[in-house]
This record gives sequence, C-alpha cells and structure tokens, in this order.
Amino acid sequence: MNLKRASIPDLAVLQAFEAAARHGNFTKAAAELHLTQSAVSRQVRTLEAQLGVPLFERSRQRVHLSVAGRQILPGVQRLLVQSEDLVVKARSAGDGSARLSIASLPTFCNRWLMPRLPQFLAARPGMTVEITTRSAPFDLQDADVDLAIHYGQPVWANATCTYLCSEVILPVAAPALVRRGEARAPSDLRALPLLHLATRPTLWAEWFRLSGTSDDGAYRGSRFDQFSTVIEAALGGLGVALLPSYLIETELASGALQTVFDQPLTTDNSYYVVLPEGKRQGSAGLELQEWLIGQVRRR
Repeated sequence: MNLKRASIPDLAVLQAFEAAARHGNFTKAAAELHLTQSAVSRQVRTLEAQLGVPLFERSRQRVHLSVAGRQILPGVQRLLVQSEDLVVKARSAGDGSARLSIASLPTFCNRWLMPRLPQFLAARPGMTVEITTRSAPFDLQDADVDLAIHYGQPVWANATCTYLCSEVILPVAAPALVRRGEARAPSDLRALPLLHLATRPTLWAEWFRLSGTSDDGAYRGSRFDQFSTVIEAALGGLGVALLPSYLIETELASGALQTVFDQPLTTDNSYYVVLPEGKRQGSAGLELQEWLIGQVRRR
C-alpha cells in the first residue's frame, strides 16, 4: 500500500511529538522548539488525526505516552536523526569539497589509521573525512560509507574485500616489569601476570602451544574488552600482553614496551579493506584503498 504524500506527517509535527514525549510536558517542549504551548498541542493533535490513534494520555500537569505513542517514538527519533544527518551532509557538500566516509575498528583507527591519514589528506586539499568505529559488518550502502576496515575472513555481504595485512602478535611488557633477557624460555612467562583480550580468550594458550610449551596457566590474569585498554594496561606495568605489532609501533620504537620473548604469533585472520559492490573507478574509497595498501607495503 502506497501512502499519498499529503498523508505523511511533516517533520515539524514529528519534532513536536518527540519533544513532548521526551519532556512529558507540552510547555517544556514548546520552550525547546521556540513555539507556544498551544502550537505544540495543535501539532500533536494533527499527528494523532493523521495516524488515527491517541499518542498521549493527558493529565493536568503532565502528558504520558499511550501504547501507540510508545510504539512509534523510536521510529520517529530515528527519522529525525536521519533528517539531521541529511541536512549536515548537504551543507558540507555545498562548498564543493569531497567527502570520504570511513568505518574502522576502534583501536586500528586510533593507533594505525589516524597517524597516517593526515598524509593522505595533505595531498588532497579540500577533502573532508567522516569516521565511525564499527566492530562487525554492516550494510555499507545503507550507511553511506565509502570504505571499511575489517578484521577476520574476507566475507562481507554486498561488498568487496581486499587483503591489507596479516596480524603478527608479540608478547610485550613495560621495561619495569620484565628486564630484557629475563625470559629465557616461553615457559618463564607463565610466572608473570598475563593480560587478555576478552574477545580472544585463547590467544595466550595458542602462543604457548606454538612456542612448544604447556598452556597450563594460560587463562589466568586480567581481561579487557579492547586492544587499546590492553595496551594501556601493559604500559602501566599490569602484566605481559599479546599485542599486534602494528598497534604498538610507537611504543616499541620508544622502548615504552619491549618484546619479552622473540616468538611472534601469526593469527589465522587478517585485515581487509572493504568497498561497496560496484564502487566506480576513481572513487575516493578506491583511492584510499590503494593508498592504504601502499602504506603497508612500505612498512
């Protein structure tokens, strides 16, 4: 069933409903929207008439959402956010500058991508970026994202994955915790506090088995939900961490973190650059993909 355009509520009517629902008060909603209380009340009545259901239960001091009001409120809020995003994007495009939308894993973005991105943008005056952090695949076209960074296998619906780099994990710690040369064998690390990434609970066990020693005690120690937190914990001397080398390049170069045993672990998964299917040649996303691959090759 297709609705006639005239039967679709105006954004101003939806804004009045959302503000009244959030405040539970027409007067406060009116103050926020710079309207009179009667104007907000009139817009809400208009929306109720268009939908054919009461949206509020009215009392003398406050208004409360009806069952129908509670059901439509999340959708109205999403629609208003999308409308705001549309206006912002339209205004940013009004000056003719190119916009590049990137989605990346949080720690990879902060510690690898962000230090390099200024060099990419310096060669492209006027280009602006919009960066979001995502940890799982999503619909790139619906989200209007030009390029995503993905860790795992090269699987992403309605998108093309291009290999970026493998992941090399090193056991590292702050110098104050372990003096270089103290760990004479992999088994020596079991006597030290271990730091774990909660989403990869078997990493230490895999490292010990690769190193030819028992994984007894590989699961003890503190756990964190992000690599960025594990890095900070290692810098603070809380324990020995298994960390991807590309995330701690600065710390290794400065000596803030040291490799405590020279036994790297290469994981089965890798990092990929992801572009929406059908992305045209010469697009900003494709240009960034080629540049990122070049950065990895130089490293």
